[in-house]
Amino acid sequence: MNFWPALVAATTMTIAAMRAVAAPNLQQPPTPLPENLPILRSTITNSATQSILSARQWEAHRSKLKRQWQAVLGEFSERKPPLNTTTLSTQRLDGFSRSFVKYQVEDGVFTDGYLLLPAQAPGKLAAVVVFHPTTPLQAKGVAGVDPSYDPDKRQGVQLVKRGFIVWCPRNYINTDGADWGGNARLVTAAHPKWTGMTRMVWDAIRAADYLQSLPQVDTNRIGCIGHSLGAKVVLHAMAFDERYRAGVFSEGGIGLKFSNWDAPWYFGPKIHEHNFDLDNEQALALIAPRAFLLLAGDSADSDRSWAYIAAVMPVYKLLGAPQNIAWWNHHGGHAYPPEARAIAETFLEKHLTE
Repeated sequence: MNFWPALVAATTMTIAAMRAVAAPNLQQPPTPLPENLPILRSTITNSATQSILSARQWEAHRSKLKRQWQAVLGEFSERKPPLNTTTLSTQRLDGFSRSFVKYQVEDGVFTDGYLLLPAQAPGKLAAVVVFHPTTPLQAKGVAGVDPSYDPDKRQGVQLVKRGFIVWCPRNYINTDGADWGGNARLVTAAHPKWTGMTRMVWDAIRAADYLQSLPQVDTNRIGCIGHSLGAKVVLHAMAFDERYRAGVFSEGGIGLKFSNWDAPWYFGPKIHEHNFDLDNEQALALIAPRAFLLLAGDSADSDRSWAYIAAVMPVYKLLGAPQNIAWWNHHGGHAYPPEARAIAETFLEKHLTE
C-alpha cells in the first residue's frame, strides 16, 4: 500500500515528520511487547475448545458470539419508524455545504446532526459517519460549526474535503435537559433491558438508514470513524451493522478494563459481574472481514491494545482478508494528530473508494 500521496495531501507536517510515517506497517506488533499485555481467549476456538477451520464453522461461532453480545445490549427495537427527516438550515462553505438535519430514531424520539456534502459531487459517493468524542460541543465540533474546537479533531470537515459525504450525528448523552448519566437513565427507563451503549448502537443503525436514504450516497460504501467516545460507538456499531464497511477507532480504549466502559451511558456495572464472560476482542471479531483500524496514543489505547488486534488476526486470515485489520500507535496521547489523520483517511479511502 502506497501511503505517500495521501500523506502529502492530507497534512501540512514537516517533510521529516511525513517521512517518519510515509509507509507505516499497520500490522506490526510493538517492540518490545509490553509486560502487561492482556491475555485474551482465542477467537477461533469454540466453546468446546475445538479449532475453527472453515468460514462455515466461523459463521456458526460468530452467530453465537453475536447472541451473547446481544444479550448484554438487549434486543433492538423490532420496528424502525420512518425517519421523518427535516433539514433545518444549510450553509454554503468553501468546497462543501453543511446542513443541520433532524430525524426520528424511535417513535417520538429525534436526533440531529450535520450533513456535509462536497460541492463537486459527480455520481454517487462513499459516505462516512463521524461519531463525535466527549465534548459539550457534541457534533458541532467535528462538523466545524464552532471555531473554538480543536482543528485536528474536525474530522467531518477533513473528510468532506477528501470527497466523502459526511454525517455527524449528536450522541444521545448530549441531549438537552439532563447530564450524561441522566440521559442514560432516561434510555433505560424507556427500555429496561437496554444499556446506554444500546442506544448508541441503535442510533448508529439509524445513521446508516439516513445515509441510505440520500440519493447522493453509494449505499455499498459506508464507513465510520470516531475518537474517544466516538471510537466506542464505531466498534459496536460495526459489530451489529454490516453496512459499515470500514471503520477507524481512535483512542477509545479497546479493552473493557482500559477505560470507562462501565459508565452508565455505556454498559454500566454489569461488566464487573462475576459471570460476565466477554471482552471486546469478541466484538471486534464480529466485524471481520470488514476493514478496521485502531489508532492508539498511549492514553486510552497503548501498546497493550495490540493484544486485541492480534486476537482477531486469525479470523481475518481465515476469511481471506488479513490486510483488513490494522493498528498504529502515534504515542501522542489522547489526541488525533496529523500523522494519525493521514493514516486514517488513507485507510478509509482504500477500503471505501478503491
